[in-house]
Amino acid sequence: MFSGLSPDGVLPETVEREDHPWFIGVQYHPELKSRPFAPHPLFAGFIEAALVQSRLV
Repeated sequence: MFSGLSPDGVLPETVEREDHPWFIGVQYHPELKSRPFAPHPLFAGFIEAALVQSRLV
């Protein structure tokens, strides 16, 4: 599923798989907006999903 578009609304820049617990692909650089104590929401979401998954195993 395309869940994010370029600022002009023409190109897909974010894709998600609905049949996967956490799968997001992006064509931008969230690491440039991330800091150790203020992570980009993409990284924070990944860590949260990993913690949830680790409790299921």
